[in-house]
Amino acid sequence: MFQQTWRRAAAAVVGLLTLTLVACSEEEPNKDLSGNRAGAMADYGVGDQFTATEPVSFSMLYNNHTFYPLKEDWLLWSEITKRTNVKLEPVVVPASDYEQKRSLLIGAGDAPMIIPKTYPAQASPFVSSGAVLPVSDYLDLMPHFTEKIEKWRMQPEIDTLRQSDGKFYVLPGMHEKPWHEYSLAVRADVLDQLGLPVPKTWDDVYTMLKAMRARYPDTYPFSDRWGKPTPGGALLNFLGASYGTLAGWNYQHATWVPGEKKFVYTGASEQYKQMLQFLNKLVAEKLMDPESFTQSDDAARQKLANGRSFVISANAQTLVNELRPDLAKTQPNARLVKIPLPVGPAGEINPASRLESGVMISSKARESKNFVAMMQFIDWLYYSDAGQEFAKWGVEGTTYTKDAAGRRAPTPDVTIVGLNPRGSKHLQKDFGFANGVFAYGGKLDLVQSFFPPEELEFQKVMNGRTPIAVAPPYPLTDEEREQASLWETPLKDHVTQNSLKFILGQRPLTEWDAYVGELKAKNSEQYLDMVNKAYGRFQKSNG
Repeated sequence: MFQQTWRRAAAAVVGLLTLTLVACSEEEPNKDLSGNRAGAMADYGVGDQFTATEPVSFSMLYNNHTFYPLKEDWLLWSEITKRTNVKLEPVVVPASDYEQKRSLLIGAGDAPMIIPKTYPAQASPFVSSGAVLPVSDYLDLMPHFTEKIEKWRMQPEIDTLRQSDGKFYVLPGMHEKPWHEYSLAVRADVLDQLGLPVPKTWDDVYTMLKAMRARYPDTYPFSDRWGKPTPGGALLNFLGASYGTLAGWNYQHATWVPGEKKFVYTGASEQYKQMLQFLNKLVAEKLMDPESFTQSDDAARQKLANGRSFVISANAQTLVNELRPDLAKTQPNARLVKIPLPVGPAGEINPASRLESGVMISSKARESKNFVAMMQFIDWLYYSDAGQEFAKWGVEGTTYTKDAAGRRAPTPDVTIVGLNPRGSKHLQKDFGFANGVFAYGGKLDLVQSFFPPEELEFQKVMNGRTPIAVAPPYPLTDEEREQASLWETPLKDHVTQNSLKFILGQRPLTEWDAYVGELKAKNSEQYLDMVNKAYGRFQKSNG
């Protein structure tokens, strides 16, 4: 049994994809895999159910989720074996230690065959050692993966995965459409009380918070969560996107500026500064709790439940599973709604990528006699329509039903994300489906199949906005990667620490130029020069 997590992925212009596959075939011709085909299907293509021709087993690193900890008797495991003749052998790691344990196992040469829940940038440190497989060499074994790349025209995204050798080392999760999850949850009953509409812009948010503070002077209207380990992780992520920068969970050192066709250093950019100025204003005027960026999630939830705040960051799942139940116990008349992402200086954009974290494969797996069968299995489970529906919903007739129009619903005794709230069994906890290790990505209707009407409306608004431009790739050589890794940690630490100081007023924004100078002293300009040279090199080689 193992658990995988992937997040959004890639795609292809048919011609370029064909060239890629041809190149891969030249490097790794199928005849070289003649000793690695045990259990593989001789004829396996789009629409086929993968079933190994003999029993096989694959080891996999398993990120154990605290909300639905692994159970050996989940229907998920037995049904996978029933359908595919594959037994999964999980190497179970607590979610809190996942990244560290993954690095230790790979470094020691003890990694399982399949290594899920890896973001593309996280693969880079393992590339030069040869510890992980260049999966792009084996796309000819994955018909569903390549079909979705073609159909959804995602070549710009998939190119961002490539390393300096032109290959990529993570099989990404893929979404047909961008899926933006996070925004502000606001007490709609308080808005009604104040006679205010739902805010549409961040300026409207400021006006709303001012009115809330005036009416309830003993509160901080906005007290936020998800501040550990990254201060303001979620908020800075989506607020930064509204300002045209990368921050919080999504902080990256280099931000692409399409109009100038170059990268700028994120933490020193004007957009990043403007984002910090906005948050500093909220804190200075006591509209936002200064503890928002460092407090525990439980503390933030408690303040909302006790009426000490009215606004908090949320996604659909936490809104339904956590925040509303909290309020129902203390303030049964409260109405909490997730509002469309407020519009900022970047305009009406949808900041979501179609790329998700994905799966690395240990280089040792290439030597397995079952290697081809493993690649076919991964292709079916993670990239076929049938595999994706199975991973998300389970077994038709047992955990869900489907009507003539194709609409899915949990069976009467099964509950998930607020659907069938009286159900006695939970799709994740009791069956193992909708498991973050296996279930993500896919067609829009599948991704949205758990969504209640209000979340569908939220997504309709977001999908009506302009998707953000995909930044071009800038793959670094091994030598550059080694140098960059020496610069990145001190740079990011300095940006993180000073961002918090600027927001909280512990350092005045009049010292911005001095702060930028400090970044330069930590090699921000050399880092940026390296990135832009790598970008130019990739463009010259790939057009």
